[in-house]
This record gives sequence, structure tokens and C-alpha cells, in this order.
Amino acid sequence: MLEIGTGSIYQATVLAEMGAKVFTIERQKELYDKTKNYVFKSQYANLKFFYGDGYEGLPTYGPFDKIIITAAAPVIPPKLMEQLKVGGFMVIPVDEGEHQRMLRLTKTSDGAFTEEAFENFSFVPMLYGKNG
Repeated sequence: MLEIGTGSIYQATVLAEMGAKVFTIERQKELYDKTKNYVFKSQYANLKFFYGDGYEGLPTYGPFDKIIITAAAPVIPPKLMEQLKVGGFMVIPVDEGEHQRMLRLTKTSDGAFTEEAFENFSFVPMLYGKNG
């Protein structure tokens, strides 16, 4: 699973506790640096931390069964769509402004995507690049 936006590490840890192998990317250098001292890091060999641009994903480690984005993107990042396995799904809040649509995209065998939309969510914006 690829998680875009490590943040406080809470979600990544819950996913790892549930047995998921989690690759998590953080763009904020200060938050990423805190992962080096994460007290539970040794308990979760299935949790891998990366400093980088979430819009780029981690092509070296893909394709992924699942991708979860924890910030609102103005559009669905094409590079993340490429890194999703056939049959895999991505959950992403999309749109700018006060409210976003939560989308669940599933990659089909022909490389297309089916889309399910859920309304009225509010997330911080997904930003390009790295900070720090």
C-alpha cells in the first residue's frame, strides 16, 4: 500500500498493525525527520518511510494494490494512477475549495478506471514538491 502524507504516522501505524505493507511519503522535511525517532519503528518492519513529492509516488516500489491520499488534490495525479495494479484501488479527496469529493478509483484490466464518488469532505490541499 502507498500512503501519500505520513503526517503524525498514526494512519500508517494502524494500517501496518492490520498487516499491510505500507510505503508512506511525507513532503514536509520536519515531519519526515521525526519518523527517524518513531518509538514504534522497530515493531513494524512492514512500514517504510520516504521523503518526497506525493504527486510523484514511488515508481520503483510499485505497482501498488492500494493507494491512499490524505490531502485534497485538484486533480487525480497521473503518476499515481500509473503506479496502481490492475484490480487495485485508490482513495483520494479531489477538488479545490472548502469541500472535496472522496473518490474510490479501481483500475480495470484494460487500464481504465471505475469511479465511485462520495461527497462533502474537507481536507488540507495536496501540494507539489518537497518542503524543507
